[in-house]
Amino acid sequence: MTDVHPPKVESFDPAAGVNVDNKGVVRQVEEFRQEPFGLYLARPTPGREQFHYLESWLLPDLGLRITDFWFTPGHERDQDFYLDVVRVRREGSRWFATDLYLDLVLKDKFSVRLIDIDELLAAVAAGLLPPAEGTYALETAYATVDGLSAHGYDLTAWLSTKDITVTWRRRR
Repeated sequence: MTDVHPPKVESFDPAAGVNVDNKGVVRQVEEFRQEPFGLYLARPTPGREQFHYLESWLLPDLGLRITDFWFTPGHERDQDFYLDVVRVRREGSRWFATDLYLDLVLKDKFSVRLIDIDELLAAVAAGLLPPAEGTYALETAYATVDGLSAHGYDLTAWLSTKDITVTWRRRR
């Protein structure tokens, strides 16, 4: 049975240099970078056994948060990027991302897998997410799968067709 929970909302405050998770935990961010197409952040992940660092791009026009997790030895996963389907909004200098349950696991230039459909459907059925947002999440996920598959699952190639160039600390 799926654990039904309200959508998780995170905030990103470049001016204060912090990222606040849905539980109110404040984390210091080493680097924020704003581009016309989105917001980049890089920060350590203290207290996480599986990974010790993450880099993410919030891409509002695509409805995605793309993350590169730096896995701890022994906890590696068969993925290069993790894509959360999100709704992004801005209030002044702060950015907010509402997680819409669906995730895509990308093995760059090899495959993509859509997961957590059960979580999305359970949230809509429980009234925690309006049906229109559920539809948006599904349309976003499938547009992403289509775009990636049309470009050989090459994230950089697909994003370039959207005039988006992302850079990563460890993938230079």
